[in-house]
Amino acid sequence: MSYTQELLREKFPAKQDVVTEITNLEAILNLPKATEHFVSDVHGEYNAFDHTLRNGSGNVKQKINENFGGRLTPRNIQEFATLIYYPEDKLAYRKKNVATQDELDQWYLNTIARLVEVLKITATKYTRSKVRKAMDPNYVYITEELLYNDQQELDKRNYYNQILHNLVALHQADEFITVTCYTIQRLVVDHLHVIGDIYDRGPAPDKIMDTLMKYHSVDIQWGNHDIIWLGAVSGSALCIMNLLRICARYNNLSIIEDAYGINLRHLSMFAEQNYTDIKAFRPKTIEDSEVISADERKQITQIHQAVAMIQFKLEGQICQRHPEFKMNNIVLLDKINYENGTIKIGDKTYPLTCDCFSTIDPKDPYKLTAEEEKVTRSLLDSFENAAKLRKHLNFMMDKGSMYKCYNGNLLFHGCIPVQKDGSFQLFEFDGKKYQGKGLLDFFEKQLRKAYSEPQKNDDLATDMVWYLWQGPLSPLFGKHAMTTFARYFIEDEDIHVEKKNAYYNLRKEEWFCRKLLNEFGLNADEGHVINGHTPVKKGSQPIMANKKMIVIDGGYSKAYQPTTGIGGYTLLYNSYGLQLVTHHPFTSKEDAIKNGRDILSTRRVVNQELKRQTVADTDTGREIKEKLQILRNMLADYKQS
Repeated sequence: MSYTQELLREKFPAKQDVVTEITNLEAILNLPKATEHFVSDVHGEYNAFDHTLRNGSGNVKQKINENFGGRLTPRNIQEFATLIYYPEDKLAYRKKNVATQDELDQWYLNTIARLVEVLKITATKYTRSKVRKAMDPNYVYITEELLYNDQQELDKRNYYNQILHNLVALHQADEFITVTCYTIQRLVVDHLHVIGDIYDRGPAPDKIMDTLMKYHSVDIQWGNHDIIWLGAVSGSALCIMNLLRICARYNNLSIIEDAYGINLRHLSMFAEQNYTDIKAFRPKTIEDSEVISADERKQITQIHQAVAMIQFKLEGQICQRHPEFKMNNIVLLDKINYENGTIKIGDKTYPLTCDCFSTIDPKDPYKLTAEEEKVTRSLLDSFENAAKLRKHLNFMMDKGSMYKCYNGNLLFHGCIPVQKDGSFQLFEFDGKKYQGKGLLDFFEKQLRKAYSEPQKNDDLATDMVWYLWQGPLSPLFGKHAMTTFARYFIEDEDIHVEKKNAYYNLRKEEWFCRKLLNEFGLNADEGHVINGHTPVKKGSQPIMANKKMIVIDGGYSKAYQPTTGIGGYTLLYNSYGLQLVTHHPFTSKEDAIKNGRDILSTRRVVNQELKRQTVADTDTGREIKEKLQILRNMLADYKQS
């Protein structure tokens, strides 16, 4: 008898228990497939991300339109939708703008009745048990009485109406409306997929992580920008310098200090002593960002230079430790002529646009100074002991993976490294070769090892985490090299080019996407590959390869929106098929509440199922079928005994 069989026998010890469970599971298999929600590359843009979760990428409003399209005006539909998104704020705004108490009471009665109607629609895909778990425990009885009774029946109408009136008379209307709105949000999407890059660029990745930790069902496919944060708490000084450089570049050092409580005072003092105000290292800002003072800008610029110089030195050290990484093209400090301010790369010599090399010894350019060693050691200690950061990244590791096969689709952030002919590229290490799915499995094993056993000294697993950030065969990077140094110091833009892996051309081809699905054991006729990582530029298409490839990085990050022209893509997968959702750039929560501004733009059907999918067609359905077979065997045993 298997372990699963033993557990089921303990849980269902009697014949009637087994009959009841078989009946329950068979019924569940016939429910419609619940909705999956896909987001990617949110890059710290909490407000836009939060709004997208609250409206279910337009799912909430669609439910309202389906039920109230002929009964409410478009303006009232939007007002009602905004209430469901932001119940506390919308209630407060409503009460400030109501004329009389009688008018408010009537609004309460109408609103509660409408909310119950929407709740009925969203609850139809689930068992009563699952719906009950989504409700606020304090209001389960009242909600179920309203939800499962037909107020149109004369015998029940007075009963139903009295419950509504009591909620108002007993001053429970605000709380009931609030919890019901959150129940609707909870039920409108059953599962969330985050296809990488929660961190960097935007101002509040910590708030995104707090939200995900409270979310009812979620998985994460790690992105390259997530990796450097995971590497930072795994003991990679090089990952720390990269993330600090990016935070400085985008004026986001407050994430480090204010959100995660990591003290940068030592680093700041070191930077002030050794660096000046150089334009190339000033923080990037966007039009609606907070204006920073000249002194603050100078301080960030100095920190930016300090961590960049340490980064370049540590890159040289890691490439010397691991020649098998084949990354000597980024090792450049020994190629500089410090006397005449030039650098030789290959056969060409380039003038350097600025000079901030005071901490570099030309005779030993990759050696850290004593003070740089001290600063680096201090930062390693601080990142290791940052409790809130560790909590967030523990969750990311627990819910995360390099890729996910889910309901027939293949989800991963970046790419599968391939040659131009579509053959998988080989990563050779320690006498072994890794490619395709095996390459992703190998890197995930290294990351989990590095994270579970943090090292402050150089070790292979931790160095591998950094390789995931910018290695030429990293599935999360997907380019031949990261030209960071050149972008700071060399004017010639030809040397800035980062050549993409052949994957990014081949993913437009259906045969190649089918090959990927087969590599991961999925049905190539039915499955899709879902990517993030590369912003879909204006004029380009997010749906490729005869609908086998879907790229949903559309510009959550404000830094990318001039390139993409939109505010991001998301994807919905329900019982009817896949829909790509295009969003307008998000303005503000206040704009949504006061003016009913939504960020949903348009929906595009990717594919439509000929037959509406049920739970039986999902991964959960397959698990239920396996359980049912065991239960039927148990029932047969009970009948014979």
